[in-house]
Amino acid sequence: MQAIHRILVAISDPSADVLPAVAKGARIAKACNAHLEIFHSIKASVFANSPAAYDDAVSDLHNTQRMQYLQRLGRIAARVRLHGVKVSTAVEYDFPAHEAIIRRARAIGADLIIAGQNCDDRRSPRLLKLTDWELLRHSPLPVLLVKHTRPYRHPTVLAAVDPGHTHAKPPELDQEILDGGLALAQPLGGKLHAVHAYAPVVMGSAASSVPASVAARLDGIARAEAKSLFEATLAERDIPKTRRHLLGKSPEDAIEQVARRTRADIVVMGALSRSGLKRLFIGNTAERLLDELPCDVLVVKPQQFACHVPTRCNGPRLLARIA
Repeated sequence: MQAIHRILVAISDPSADVLPAVAKGARIAKACNAHLEIFHSIKASVFANSPAAYDDAVSDLHNTQRMQYLQRLGRIAARVRLHGVKVSTAVEYDFPAHEAIIRRARAIGADLIIAGQNCDDRRSPRLLKLTDWELLRHSPLPVLLVKHTRPYRHPTVLAAVDPGHTHAKPPELDQEILDGGLALAQPLGGKLHAVHAYAPVVMGSAASSVPASVAARLDGIARAEAKSLFEATLAERDIPKTRRHLLGKSPEDAIEQVARRTRADIVVMGALSRSGLKRLFIGNTAERLLDELPCDVLVVKPQQFACHVPTRCNGPRLLARIA
């Protein structure tokens, strides 16, 4: 992940009283001296029961609606500028929402997408919506999903790496994950942690017949191998041993446990390009992990990730025109 110079914050409801994605985007933008754009996409469809005579009226309606949204975003941007952040606003008629966000981010040369909605319950993280999942699957850019209203004050950032390269994960993805964590932790005055989960020795039905000393030796071998790979991955990173977490558990259990224990503000994970988040760690467990994590999540992709989102915008349309 490269340095952050331009950030796109996508909001689904500009009239919401609380917009944690904007607040956190502004915090990151100020810390990185980056430009912030607040973006909203309108999925507009107009029903008409007359021929082309109504085209001008429909066009006027679209322009009026767009201006209304721009005014709302303008009020939000004005509050952000009070904190010394460079900010702009944009509204587009485009759908589906995840494609609209990706198109806009690519158009402005964004280095980071921040997506989030108003949290109904501030005591717990919100569940991911369909747009979130599709954005994670298709975005070639890093995506920070804001799940919690808690502000970033010297945040703890947890990078979840996999030196074993399970599921044929590209080896360079671990470095992208660590770079992503550092890109947020360093300017925000936070601390970067790293976690790696390795598979412990499982004996199954034969466990009762295996001497405890043998089982302990096998577990020791597995841990030693995992530790060697973990340390090699972090060899060029200034992460103290107290912030390196090696657990003999499933990835989803290990990451959630460490995230809670360290009170992580952001967990950084990687997604594979060939199958998206379905193969993020193990099968479909990524979906449960992303919903269960008590913090925000930054998802990064390998550099060779192929984005298949069309560059052409899907503008406003007439759903029905009866001559």
